[in-house]
Amino acid sequence: FQRVAMLAAGVLFLIAALHGPRGSATRGLYAVLTAGAAGAGAFIAGRHVWLQSLPADQVPACGPSLDYLMDIMPLAEVLSTVLRGDGNCAVIDAAWLGISLPGWTLIAFVGMALFALAVPVLARARFD
Repeated sequence: FQRVAMLAAGVLFLIAALHGPRGSATRGLYAVLTAGAAGAGAFIAGRHVWLQSLPADQVPACGPSLDYLMDIMPLAEVLSTVLRGDGNCAVIDAAWLGISLPGWTLIAFVGMALFALAVPVLARARFD
């Protein structure tokens, strides 16, 4: 789900850059949509970081794969199950400078959201 949110934010940034809106309303719309995608990603990444920080005895039990869940459950239940997490989410597979990969994606999502919200303000100051 973090990958989907990253893709959504990236595509929205690309569309906004290619469109090059001149009006404040259009720039604001792109900013809100992109910040929303980045905010959703930050929520998911934050939840992942939280799961990784739990003590071993509090980590949720391992569950079935995402493919299996998608086959047997409606999407709303799959989302709920995935966000609750399982034992695999608590495993830190990679870290750089002491921060796990979900930690870095959380930082990236927050940065993207702040950038998306700052662009219309900076553009208004430059063009108005």
